[in-house]
Amino acid sequence: MNIQWYPGHMTKALRQIKEDIRLIDMVIELADARIPDSSRNPEIKNLTNGKIHILLLNKADLAEDAVTTKWIEYYKSQGIFSLALDSRSKAKKREIAALIDKASAEKRARDLRRGIKNRPVRALIAGIPNVGKSTLINNLAGKNSAKTGNKPGVTKGKQWIHVNKTLDLLDSPGILWPKFDDESTGEALALFGAISDDVFEKQELALILYHRMTELYPGRLNDFYGIDENLDDAMVLPAIAESRRLLAAGGALDLNRAANIFLDDLRSGRLGKVSFEKPD
Repeated sequence: MNIQWYPGHMTKALRQIKEDIRLIDMVIELADARIPDSSRNPEIKNLTNGKIHILLLNKADLAEDAVTTKWIEYYKSQGIFSLALDSRSKAKKREIAALIDKASAEKRARDLRRGIKNRPVRALIAGIPNVGKSTLINNLAGKNSAKTGNKPGVTKGKQWIHVNKTLDLLDSPGILWPKFDDESTGEALALFGAISDDVFEKQELALILYHRMTELYPGRLNDFYGIDENLDDAMVLPAIAESRRLLAAGGALDLNRAANIFLDDLRSGRLGKVSFEKPD
């Protein structure tokens, strides 16, 4: 399933980030802990080269703890400041603040040598669509400073948020990149809601999810839906629709609703914690 999505507003957003780079000291990149590799935009790394870089694996509460720990160890071995979190959790605020403080230590020492005191660190919050950037900002700022939503494209323009005397944050729209190198990247991004649901066939994506779940988490779908995990493709969605009693007009099984519910059960965590990518 070859999924590609790069609407015009992302080109504009990318151009804006290029202009804003000169205004910031640090980039705080958010990726999805369930697909850390696929959810890292290579354009962000290219644009922010030379800036302090922090990587936060968000939605870690929906990923396997042991796998996420291995990802954090991997990134730290690459010299990347990294942390796993749920951007809604108040408990992580201190850890994030400590990581920002650690990552910006050299910058603050350099400012002091230049006679610059008490200037807040200016950080750009960047990442793919629907990865939780605005939620993180609101958590750190302690107020609803940035717009949030459960679909890509909520943040449209530039927003500066003053967190405290040591930190200013610049929110940015979620952006992807012009072309995914392989089909699995587009599929992973679509599965976890980073791509608009309007640009692909949900029933086809639901079948991809079925095969990934039965391969990586055998028994999970049987436990959750009570369905056979060796079904032919044509029988998967009818089995889910029947298990949830999803009927369309006239009493036929509603396969579109079955696909929607299946994908939503994954994204919301109702299917349990999943990690579709693991560090080599």
